[in-house]
Amino acid sequence: MNRALRRSALTVALGLCFSSAVQAQSNTAGAVFGQASAGDTVLVENASTGFRREISVGNDGTYRASALPTGTYRITLKRADGSSAVRDNVTVNVGTGTSVNFAAAAPANDGTATLEAVQVTGAFVNPIDVSSVESTTILTAEQIAKIPVPRDVTSVALLAPGTVKGDAAFGNLASFGGASVAENAYFVNGFNITNSFKGLNFASIPFEAIGEQQVKTGGYGAEFGRALGGVVNLITKRGTNEFHAGGNVFFTPSSLRATERDMYSPDGQLISDNSRDDDPSETIVSAWASGALVKDTLFGYALVQYGRESGSRSFGDNISVLNDSETAKNPNWLVKLDWNINDSNLLEFTSFSDKRKTERDVYANPQGASTRENYLGTVYDQTGGNNYVLKYTGYLSDTFTLSALYGTGEYKRNNYAMNAAGERLAYEGNVSPDNAFGIIGAAGCPVVTDGRPDALAGLIPAITSSCAFLGQNLGLQDARDERDQFRIDAEWQLGSHLLRFGYDADTFKSRDGEASEGGVAWRYVVRRGQEMVRRRVFQTGADVEVDSKAFYIEDTWNITDNFLTYVGLRWDSFENKNGEGQTYVQQDNQFGPRLGFSWDVNGDSSFKIFGNAGRYALPIAATVAVRGSSPSLYSQQYMLYDAVDPITGAPVNPHATGDARDELAYLNNEFGTGKDPRTIASKNLEPQYQDEYILGFQKAITDNFSGGVRAIYRDLKRSIDDHCDYRVFEEWAEENGYAIDSYNPAFAYCHIYNPGSDLDVDIDIDADGTLEHVVIPASKLGPKGKRTYKAVEIFAEGQLTDRFFLQGSYTWSKNQGNAEGGVKSDIGQDDTGVTQDFDYPELMVGADGYLPNDRRHTLKLFGNYEFSDQWAVGANFLWQSGRPVNCFGVYADDPVGYGNSYFSCDTGAVDPDTGSNGETVVSRGSAGRTPDIYNVDLNVAYRPSFAEGRLTLKMDIFNVFNRQKALAVDEFGEDSSGNPLQGITYMTPTVFQAPRAVRFMVQYKW
Repeated sequence: MNRALRRSALTVALGLCFSSAVQAQSNTAGAVFGQASAGDTVLVENASTGFRREISVGNDGTYRASALPTGTYRITLKRADGSSAVRDNVTVNVGTGTSVNFAAAAPANDGTATLEAVQVTGAFVNPIDVSSVESTTILTAEQIAKIPVPRDVTSVALLAPGTVKGDAAFGNLASFGGASVAENAYFVNGFNITNSFKGLNFASIPFEAIGEQQVKTGGYGAEFGRALGGVVNLITKRGTNEFHAGGNVFFTPSSLRATERDMYSPDGQLISDNSRDDDPSETIVSAWASGALVKDTLFGYALVQYGRESGSRSFGDNISVLNDSETAKNPNWLVKLDWNINDSNLLEFTSFSDKRKTERDVYANPQGASTRENYLGTVYDQTGGNNYVLKYTGYLSDTFTLSALYGTGEYKRNNYAMNAAGERLAYEGNVSPDNAFGIIGAAGCPVVTDGRPDALAGLIPAITSSCAFLGQNLGLQDARDERDQFRIDAEWQLGSHLLRFGYDADTFKSRDGEASEGGVAWRYVVRRGQEMVRRRVFQTGADVEVDSKAFYIEDTWNITDNFLTYVGLRWDSFENKNGEGQTYVQQDNQFGPRLGFSWDVNGDSSFKIFGNAGRYALPIAATVAVRGSSPSLYSQQYMLYDAVDPITGAPVNPHATGDARDELAYLNNEFGTGKDPRTIASKNLEPQYQDEYILGFQKAITDNFSGGVRAIYRDLKRSIDDHCDYRVFEEWAEENGYAIDSYNPAFAYCHIYNPGSDLDVDIDIDADGTLEHVVIPASKLGPKGKRTYKAVEIFAEGQLTDRFFLQGSYTWSKNQGNAEGGVKSDIGQDDTGVTQDFDYPELMVGADGYLPNDRRHTLKLFGNYEFSDQWAVGANFLWQSGRPVNCFGVYADDPVGYGNSYFSCDTGAVDPDTGSNGETVVSRGSAGRTPDIYNVDLNVAYRPSFAEGRLTLKMDIFNVFNRQKALAVDEFGEDSSGNPLQGITYMTPTVFQAPRAVRFMVQYKW
């Protein structure tokens, strides 16, 4: 036996003989390729589905079977002399290819030589992919089942190096490589399921239906775009010739959840008493079946899932007078059909539903207590919808493969409420300038909050409402998102060149809006030493659209047997439309080159040096048009009052203060009228993009274990945000002889532009009906948008023994700049693409520093050990350094009316530059960090021998040591009037690590 065949199982897994190992593939399939003698024939067969392809070996002695459905194959070489060689159990995973090389060998007596198995990804080993330049982690359903990890896509993605959990304000999402959580892309069987309204959620499939999850953390090819963070690619399970069925129940009882920590201010004041909370319990039941509808031809996989989660919360703090009970139900399903029309044509159909219904009953409780009193109302939320995907794959020749996909999906975001009197509270999106003093005809009670420092500190009773209960704006009752996607991809092997090219078109439509509960929001404040009340009215509502198109071409060139280069080119085009269907942003042909190399140093896939560079673009989120280019109302006025209504909490006889600074104002010029789409975006607007560079190596450490090091640098070269400083237009009007009149729809205060570039817009500066061409130099607008990510990743993975799998990584990183990206975790702002960053130059004073997703050190370890065929244990460990903390307050008497939104605080110290006592700029991230955290999850699984492997009992314990360190804190050092909050609410923890929980599973399958 030659040296290559004497190597260990890992080296076999990485590619036999003189293999060039794994090559980059599509986002839904894999490939088998290798070397043999010219003129021979290779037969690729999947016994479980009857799939087979027969291809000829080229004149250069190479062959390639592309676009193979994931699974296990038998590869047979038929030589010209009639002999043959067989490789069994060749595993193909998504996005990779398996190298199977055939050397000349003496056949057995029957003329057939059977060689040992080759796998690109063994049961628990990710191979050294010597011809891949991507940074990718693939986790199969079998792996995921053995690791104690929450059953959701984000939690699995967070196992990959370079990922950190995003701010809780945006839900359960991951940040990849320093990007915001709104900059990722998600796919199911090739269909884009990213919700492009804000980029903050995605359609979900039942977790049990996931066959493989591929996590791309960097260096992904030209086929992928519209993401600056990472890509999560899901492949569903599918049917085979064998009938399989089963079911499982996951149960997380509230009785075994540890109590969530109470929240205290830095001076020991109780902020929130969680001791009376009824911690949520969760039950998820799934049942599935799969098999052949027509043997070797038509296969089906179907799964139904029902989930129910319930719990209650009591807010025993100084301000809140509400508590609630919430129940969520999600009857979901998935169907996957595969039709092998013949050996050259395949058809796949995927459909799934991710509907979810939530009911939240709200009750009153005495201020500062955690006791439940009278019922106030119920809030109803209905989300999700149905998705359908059809994909065709045609093997048009031995070297040319074509695929086409069409998919459509919906995601509803319905929201309404019923109060205790049976009155329905619903918002229909009727934006009008007549509602500036309060939404006419609005049902329910107004929102009331008390921002007076003494009330926040618990020194005086807070003013509250005894009938308002939403706790947020009322959403549009028929809000929804819809997507239609078409893409076509081709692959052509031309000798040592593998060409791939394709085109995709994506239309994403959204209907969205929201309004103040009860038609108005009142906030009691202390302003200039006097008690006042601030009235705000907020309304939005529009149907908007984003059309995205892209073309790509890429070439993987094996220059030698050991060295390859990758060149990819991508062109993205984006078109954004407002509520009237008018285009307000058109961006064409953003060029995104991708380059890479891989050097198989030893020629046996045991040591790889690789690198890549790429440019990635991101479209403007659909949500921008709802306020930025469609009718919206946002009015504000500070007023005096005579008394407070004891029921509603609203002021009695609110009236003007007589000070011009308190008069009625329209924030951002949102008058409740339509906006001229020609005035919204700068004429020189270019797509935002990021450059990325990666250099690393990976080496086999032992027979079954490999490790490596990867250095990453990301630089956001161009950003997009909005600029709302009307003062630059006043200055321009004065210099050019115009009498400014900003109260007109063609004078948009906020314009979409590239921070750091000139603002080039057409606006009606004097309300005469004619647009003036105005150019404001970048020097008057504020700084250029900046964000960099520097990281070194050390990673290792493999089988330490036949029964012990371990994978882990350590990441050192720095995430710096003056803006996080699409969202703003500092204050929980989810206005993707148009946060308050860059609105005014003053807001960016002190903005340079460490960004919210900066975590200097992260250590991840997870694995599984099988004591026997019956017993196994798994573990998942995380240690991570804390997040940067800011101090937000009022800057220089709040010149632009943004309250406590500046990097400025009353520190109580003397400013050495001005000599003033107190107020000073506190640069981003310089106010400290949240505590370091660690988390240990464990599980144990039992498969009784009498059940012959069909029955599994498992228990997972999350956060075994019940560590509940703060993940985020209150970062407002002052209130909106400049009153200090240090020692009151500033630095108070707002989110903790989830308390210890126990999950049980019973599963039976056959």
